[in-house]
Amino acid sequence: MNPRSLLIIATGIFALVSCKTPEARRPVQQSSGSFIKQSAERNKVLYKKEEERIATIMEANPEQEYLSSPSGFWYYYNIKDSLDIPTPEYGDIVTFTYDVRSLEGTSILTESETGLQIYKIDQSNQDLISGLRDGVKLMKVGEQVTFLFPSYKAYGYYGLQDKLGTNVPIQSTVTLKSIQQSQ
Repeated sequence: MNPRSLLIIATGIFALVSCKTPEARRPVQQSSGSFIKQSAERNKVLYKKEEERIATIMEANPEQEYLSSPSGFWYYYNIKDSLDIPTPEYGDIVTFTYDVRSLEGTSILTESETGLQIYKIDQSNQDLISGLRDGVKLMKVGEQVTFLFPSYKAYGYYGLQDKLGTNVPIQSTVTLKSIQQSQ
């Protein structure tokens, strides 16, 4: 056999072998999803404990009329506006002040530490806890509301650097200063 035909045969064999379809790579370690299930169970137990703790606080303060939010927190009005003015809607810019306290009332962040907040409803990447973002939507200009947030609506797993541990429910008093309606 001459070298040229040997080269043609080798190229043909190489072409046939290299046409094999790629095989999917398999994970080195397979997970059964048990970590996620355990985490969900832990979170349910944690939420139940926080809910009971908040219920105890509400029972100890019968002078307040607590309302339940569909978002998963409780609140009462310190100052309520009875006028039929609108609450903020998507895209509106609101200004407000707030503080953060433990459920027992110990100050964690004061209004002077948090400052005047300017927030565009549902469009801002501002570093606000989800409870505040949801709570402000329930308010009218001039109202002051105290919110009781379970940890998942507050600072959750991360806590607040050097001020609040992980998975700690809080209360926050918010005063809505203005609403600038979007066009």
